[in-house]
Amino acid sequence: MADLKSLPAHVREQIEVDDGIPFRAATSYTHRTWARTYSSVPELLIQPQSQAEIEKVINLARKCRRRVTTTGSGHSPSDLTCTSAWLINLDNFNKILSIDPDTGVCVLQAGIRLFDLSEALDRVGLAMPSLGSINEQSIAGAISTGTHGSSLFHGLVSEGITALKVTLADGRTYACSPSSNPDLFRTALLSLGALGIVVEVTFKAVPAFSLAWDQTIDTDTRVFDQWEAGNALWKQADFVRVWWFPYMRRAVVWKADVVTQAQLVSGAVKHRDPPMSYYDNWLGYVVYHNLLALARWVPRITPWIEWFVFGMQYGFGNGDKTKIDAVQPSRKAFLMNCLYSQFVNEWAIPLHKGPEALRRLGAWLQNLQPGDPAYVDHKIPYSAESLWVHSPVEVRVSDTTVRTSADAGTRPWLDPTSADGPSLYLNALMYRPYHKDPPHGATERYNQGFEWLMRDLGGKPHWAKTFSVTQPEFAAWYGDDFAQWRKVRDAADPEGMFVGPWHRRYLLGDDSHERLALEEGGFESEPAVGGGVRVIGKLAVE
Repeated sequence: MADLKSLPAHVREQIEVDDGIPFRAATSYTHRTWARTYSSVPELLIQPQSQAEIEKVINLARKCRRRVTTTGSGHSPSDLTCTSAWLINLDNFNKILSIDPDTGVCVLQAGIRLFDLSEALDRVGLAMPSLGSINEQSIAGAISTGTHGSSLFHGLVSEGITALKVTLADGRTYACSPSSNPDLFRTALLSLGALGIVVEVTFKAVPAFSLAWDQTIDTDTRVFDQWEAGNALWKQADFVRVWWFPYMRRAVVWKADVVTQAQLVSGAVKHRDPPMSYYDNWLGYVVYHNLLALARWVPRITPWIEWFVFGMQYGFGNGDKTKIDAVQPSRKAFLMNCLYSQFVNEWAIPLHKGPEALRRLGAWLQNLQPGDPAYVDHKIPYSAESLWVHSPVEVRVSDTTVRTSADAGTRPWLDPTSADGPSLYLNALMYRPYHKDPPHGATERYNQGFEWLMRDLGGKPHWAKTFSVTQPEFAAWYGDDFAQWRKVRDAADPEGMFVGPWHRRYLLGDDSHERLALEEGGFESEPAVGGGVRVIGKLAVE
């Protein structure tokens, strides 16, 4: 156990009681998001290795009057996982408890990272049905924030979950599934850390597969035409994703079809990696990073950077002559290089509104006027004059109606996608070269216009990203589902052991509402060493 001398006496006295169950805690730890956008210094960092240890943490936190926050990779750029109270990390609670190669059903401790899970599944001939663009998250973190891939045949990553176990604020662990305690199950499927600690996940994997993929870059006009032809853009392969470049008015289309193990064994298809891309090699990575840093001082070169870097990456021409292809195991083919620290603001809108969204966003960012061939009336009531933004806008699709539904008890209450058809995710980013924010409020101005457009098109934000939405807006958008999520959460955690400033801001209402007994009070902030913001919360009992 760590040196506890720095802790308040009432906390130290409770922790020092020896009940035979380890309490693996450390002090003087700084928690940072992956992008170093936010940081905090928790009173304790706790890394349990058993369910008994997790239950002990909860019981001690209740006695010590402390909030508990759970973190994995910290890949969300928001302050969701920041705390000045107790921070639990489940990296050492990461075992695979069982795998049935015949049914694909596997039982996992919730701290296992997706890259470890994917490797373990591959060794027994299985795979995850779909992945997002990274595999650094824990399985619990991925499902708790609504992680998704890009396919008309898949929804959220959580659609493969058949049962969960969650340790709640009373220190007891509860099992839930669509048929047993279904309201708790639907809350835990996208809990945002406000319900309890997900400790065990039962997940249905699929037979291992590879992906034969190719990508090309073309004018966005041709891409939009294909899109508007009955969604042909998204129906052409099992998995499709797009990266759109607002200044060049071009788009990369990546599409992939499933290759079975039988095809590989027969020799009909063979694995082969793609050629190394421009910014996947050291020189390209450094050049791009430094160009972004230069653009902090000379923002007007941003469109030129887009043309040069992505021309080097994807080609300066258009169409088939820019095509590259590969055949890779799915656990590799899904992944992309996130490159540098970044702010990301991602929203889900109805799929058919995608071309309109990108045309309007492009017209706003480029200040297009009537007479320009690409002009549309964007209607965004904010000026984009002297606003220069980074590329690309990532464009992905998901359809949660294929495999989940409210009637079956498998749709999370807070699923941001459409309940009656496919949804489009648009992800606007702003890089932070060398952990330095873009100057002149560029990120805030971009988000302001982007979010206005997303609201106008009936969108909702991805929970793990950064956004500016009020609790009343969320309550109106989600309706009865929001009320049901709150009902289950409030009953499971009436004192707010798992509630912090992020939850108060977006889910529980502003500071005019009465603070819960264990809730961590609103953050104060200060510049962090090395960039970003350090936040400091107010504990229930000092």
